[in-house]
Parts: sequence; structure tokens; C-alpha cells
Amino acid sequence: MAKNSPLRWDVDDSRELYNIRNWGAGYFDVSPQGEVIIYPFGQGKGPSLSIPEVIRGMRERGYDMPVLLRVENILDSQLNLLHDSFRKAIKGLGYKGKYRGVFPIKVNQQQQVVENIAEFGERYHHGLEVGSKAELIAAISQLRSAEACLICNGYKDEEFIDLGLHALRMGFNCFFVMEMPGELDVILERARTLGVRPLLGVRAKLSMKAGGHWTDSGGDRSTFGLTAAQIVDVVDALREHAMLDCLRLLHYHLGSQVSNIRAIRTAVMEATRIYVGLVQEGADMGYLDLGGGLAVDYDGSHTNFASSRNYSIDEYCTDVVETIVNILDEAEIAHPHIITESGRATVAYYSVLLFNILDVSRIELTALPEKLPEEAPEPLHNLQEALRGLSLRNLQEGYNDAVYYRDEIRQLFLTGQVSLRERTLAERYFWAIVRRIAQEKTKLKHIPKDLLEIDHSLADIYYGNFSVFQSLPDSWAIDQLFPIMPVHRLEEEPTCQAILSDITCDSDGRIDKFIDPQGVKHTLALHPLKDGEEYYLGVFLVGAYQETLGDFHNLLGDTNVVSISVEEDGSYHFVRELRGDSVADILTYVEYDPRRILEDLRERAEKAVRSGKISPSERYRIMSAFEDGLRGYTYFER
Repeated sequence: MAKNSPLRWDVDDSRELYNIRNWGAGYFDVSPQGEVIIYPFGQGKGPSLSIPEVIRGMRERGYDMPVLLRVENILDSQLNLLHDSFRKAIKGLGYKGKYRGVFPIKVNQQQQVVENIAEFGERYHHGLEVGSKAELIAAISQLRSAEACLICNGYKDEEFIDLGLHALRMGFNCFFVMEMPGELDVILERARTLGVRPLLGVRAKLSMKAGGHWTDSGGDRSTFGLTAAQIVDVVDALREHAMLDCLRLLHYHLGSQVSNIRAIRTAVMEATRIYVGLVQEGADMGYLDLGGGLAVDYDGSHTNFASSRNYSIDEYCTDVVETIVNILDEAEIAHPHIITESGRATVAYYSVLLFNILDVSRIELTALPEKLPEEAPEPLHNLQEALRGLSLRNLQEGYNDAVYYRDEIRQLFLTGQVSLRERTLAERYFWAIVRRIAQEKTKLKHIPKDLLEIDHSLADIYYGNFSVFQSLPDSWAIDQLFPIMPVHRLEEEPTCQAILSDITCDSDGRIDKFIDPQGVKHTLALHPLKDGEEYYLGVFLVGAYQETLGDFHNLLGDTNVVSISVEEDGSYHFVRELRGDSVADILTYVEYDPRRILEDLRERAEKAVRSGKISPSERYRIMSAFEDGLRGYTYFER
């Protein structure tokens, strides 16, 4: 119930329930009308825009759900926030170097995303990080600032190196970061052949390891990077070739989502000590690349939980700069330019997956008989007695009895001793007991372990028009938590506890872990569906990784994508619209030829005409349906 009234739910209750003001980072809130609104410039810095209003605009333009909504202003705002925070820390601590952010293309390789980052980041000389030839070519085509850094990580063959050297000759600040011992010889050979002195960096294997999913990015046994001994070997080899002046950058990578500021500080400290050592060895240096790790507070708890972070961006920037200043001033070494590869925090906020709910499956409770027939099997009588005798004192015992007698009925059914109707009645008694236990257990001071998850077994299943595997692969693969909530009707109390299922025919295509300030909850509060009305949910903070990691489970393809830009007066316009994959598109990805498919279908339809199964006019209608189907959206269309 609402805080201000014992009787009435209001939007403040919805704000608190879905924790939107904490994970929304000032970009999302709930309007007095009960709709999720976007503050594209941050709360208190400009107009707001209603998501349901944007959905209406999409539908009027012929776009079906699901849709990935991108709000370009949020991307611009996040870049501003990152650079402003570093500039403030640099100025406040008397730092002599500059901040040069780069965006790792692997976080979101979509052309529009990279183009926007290059455009919005030009005034800050914000660069790009690449790990393959394809990403390198894309980055060179998009970068607009000659002062921006172009960081080349990953495996590098001769062609990759040649492309980077050509970029260097064209005026790009292109650094080759050595991640494996054998790279130096190839880089030096290609540089000599092309007559270019390369910009070189080394990736250090730090002893520090962060927690979370990406802990193996750091530590002595991390996959990429050079040990201290290998870094010294690089220095010696460069000195031998009279190219030590080419070594300009030190890099490390702690992980993609580092939730604890203490781990970040410790890593910066270790890396800065290595930087000092390289300068003392005679390397020119000048750049310290701290890699990724700036986390996103997906659950809004502001803790070191894996889906959160226990620091602000201002605190992150201050701690980084202060640590570097203290060590370098003590060693009397010039301050380098600071690079961070903050991809997740840059793009996560500006994309929202929107989808409609198609149907609901719930455990329906029907009236139970006052009296069972005498010939009813004994376990059925026992279930009835367990329900009647249930009290606050014996909830655990009642649950144990319900499970035991239900399983006994199922076994009797397998041997033919119980009818289908008797089994059905037993199941109804079982669920009546479970529902009663769920209601009563909230009165207990200490809830038994077996009863803690009982609400999950009672949850409704809401079927969403989307694919977890295509649009939220991290949710499926690594249990990444994303904020999920209705985008309207938030002035109403959500009275249903639900889990979400997508429209793939796979039991893994479901979401049953949701954000909670206390950790993780296994159901999501939703509203009952209304006849004739669409019910829309949004999955927020999905801009990082989700768009490029998806697969084509059940041949469900890319969703429609709509990008909007909001003006300072509150008006907005559709900047770019990308149609999602058609059935024909998705079939070509898995090596089918849609034209050949139609030829095969026509042949089969003609055989059906010749055999008298259909008429020529029916053949025409059938073929028209197949042709329309190939042109159609891969998702559910009303």
C-alpha cells in the first residue's frame, strides 16, 4: 500500500518498488500520470519525454514490438559526464596531463552507435579501441579528431599491423598494444618495411584481480598481457633496435564491471608503479591506459554487488587521478595523459528494449469439493486433510505432506491406479495448500528454507514478445541483471507476481531473476492484463554488449531499432529507423535462399493442385500468404 495512505497506491510507491530513481541515474523516472519518462539531459537539466508517447509514435509509423529505443541525448550526456568528471578531478588535484577517453567498439559495434560516439566525442577528442581488422577499419572510417587515440588491442597479423601503420601515416594517433610476447618482432618488421616508426604500448598483467564475472581479466594467469619480466624484455629489445622512444603507452584491463572502488585504486597504484619503472628505463611514455571497468549500477543498490558499484563517476575519476599524482610526484616523473576504455558506462543507459506482453499463464484455483467420494485414493483424502489442518504452527509440516502425497498420486497415476480426473483434483489440492502457505509464511519471524522460494513456484508467467537470446544474451548466459518494469499504469498497484518468458520454444528463454536493493528477487510485480489493451514492459540499460552478442534462436532476428533526439524545448524527432530482420533476412543468415524456397513451395503447391487437394485459386492465396510471410517481421505481429 502507499506510504501516504493506507488505501491508495500512487506513483511514489511504483518508484520505490522498481527502484527507478536509483538505477536510472537521473535519466528515468515516473510521471504523475504513471508513465516512465526520460530525462535525456539528466534530471533537472531539461525536458522530459514519456516512453508511452514514443511508443504511440512508433506504432503510428508502422513499427511493431519489440523495438530497441535509443535516446541519442543520453549517450551525449554520458560522454559529457565522464569528461567533466575527469576535468574536474584533474583541475582540483593539479594534474598536468589530459584525459583521453576511448570507446571499445566490441561493447557495441553497431554503426550508428560508433558514429554517434565519434560525433559527440569529437570536442573531447574521444577515441576508439579495436581488437580486430574489421573493428580497425570501422574505427578509422568514423574517427573525426586527429588528437583522439586509436588503441589496437588483441591478436594482430601482418595485415592488421599494416592497416594500423597506414592509419598512423594518415595522421591518426594509432597505438599498437602488445599483449603477447611474439608481437614485437612482427610489428618492428612491418614498420621497417613500410618505413613508419610505430606508436607502441604494452599491456601489463597486474597481480590485482577484481571480483565478478570478468575476474580472469586480471591476475598473474590472465589470458592477455605481459608479465613484468616480459615487459623488461620488450624494453631491452626496443633499446637494441634504437626504438625505445616508440614505447609510449602502458595498458592494463581489470574487467568489464568492477563494482568495488578499492580494487580500482589498487590496480591503478600497481600500474602507475610499472609506468614509473618504464620511464626510469628510458622509455618516452606519455600515456597510461587504465582499460575498462567503470561499472554500471544496474540494481541501484550503490554496493559492491556484481550488478552494482559502490562509487560515483566523480569518485572514480578523483581516486584514479589522485593515485597517479601521488606516485608520480614522489618519483618526480611527468604526468601522462590518462586513457580509460569505459564502454559499458558510456552506452548502457541510452538503449531500452520495449516489448508487449502477449499472454499470461497462471495457476488457477477452482472450487474444491466439500466431500470426496469414498473410493477416492487415500493420498487424495490425505491432501484434503492437510489443507484443512494447515495452520501457522505447521506450515513446514503441511508443505512436506503436500509434496509427499502429490508425488504418491503421480506414481499411482503412472501405474494406472489413479484416473486423470483424480490426478487433476490432487494437483488442485496441492496448489491450494501451497498458496495458503505462501500467504501465511509472511507472518513468521523466521521462514524455513523450503518455504523461502515458494512464491516463485506460484508466479504467473507473462509471455513477452521478444527473444532473450537475441536481445538480452547476458541475462541468459551470465545471469546479468537488468532493470525491468512496466512503462505505464504505474499509478495502479501491480498485484501479480510474475516471471517472464520469451517467445522461443526453449525453457532457457525466461527471466526469473530481477533487481532488488537487497540482492536478487525471483518474481517481478506486474499488473493484470486488460482486454483489448496492450501492456508494455521496458528492459533498461541494455546498450552495452546486448546488441552484438545475440543469436538467432528459433530464427528470431534483430528487432526494430528507433533512435530519437530530444530538443531543449521538449520536442523530439525520429533520427533513424532500422527495420528489424524479416523472415527472408533471417533465413539468408543460415544459408537459405528465399527465392529457392518460393520455387520449392510453388512446385509443391502445383502438385497439390494436380492431385486435387487444392484449387488453382487456393494455390494463389496460399502462395501469397507464404510471400507475405517471408516479408514479415520474425516476431509476433498482431
